[in-house]
Amino acid sequence: MGTAVGGERAVPRYVQIAEEIVQQIRAGVLKPGEMVPSESELVDRYGVSGGTIRKAMVEVRASGLVETRHGKGSIVKDRPPVRHRSSDRFRRSHRQGGKAAYLAESAQSGATAKVSVLYIGPMEAPEDAAERLGVSVGTQVLARRRLYFRNGTPVETATSYLPWDVVKDIPELFAENPGGGGIYARLEDHGHEFAEFVETLQARTASKAEASELALSPGAPVVHLIREARTTEGRVVEVCDTLMAADQFIFEYRIPAAD
Repeated sequence: MGTAVGGERAVPRYVQIAEEIVQQIRAGVLKPGEMVPSESELVDRYGVSGGTIRKAMVEVRASGLVETRHGKGSIVKDRPPVRHRSSDRFRRSHRQGGKAAYLAESAQSGATAKVSVLYIGPMEAPEDAAERLGVSVGTQVLARRRLYFRNGTPVETATSYLPWDVVKDIPELFAENPGGGGIYARLEDHGHEFAEFVETLQARTASKAEASELALSPGAPVVHLIREARTTEGRVVEVCDTLMAADQFIFEYRIPAAD
């Protein structure tokens, strides 16, 4: 328990140690691919107990900057963040140029992108997606679930839910590769012109299954993003439920000051 100094609670020693290790990583003292000093080394360095070091390493792992390898310890990740430009990654010019949003933003950052399709087919609409699509829970929709990679590392999972009456006559949306510009380009090809994309974000820690799928340390931070694709007619024709490794993305939004 920390002691009070000047009326404020002192920062616990394990937090101080964790912050110092994180700063060493951010400053490049500990470089990507290098091992974080072992528990015994850190005990000797800081003159504290092994329990204090273990608590500090929980905090370090939660930063998303290291990954733990069984029997080897913690290693600094080589996972530079992607700049996620919300204001332009869904521009029509990208779709017309044959680039889906993820490929467009990865190209801007100089990264090598890959998409692995996990499932395409009918599914009963879950509650949140159904509400946003304006259909009843359990209504049949088309689901497209993908796992996205950046430079060989999984960074994002996404499941798109699309109304069946919209997609049933667009065979490309049932294909693993829907063609240049992605599913939004195919929807626009069939008369569903987009007016806006609305996103809701929430930061939280990854579940055990989510951490495994994204190759994250247990308890690592993730960003849960829900996107609605709205047409000029005011209809939501896609809800995309996305989970992103928080250390891989920087969110940048352009917000107009005028009406």
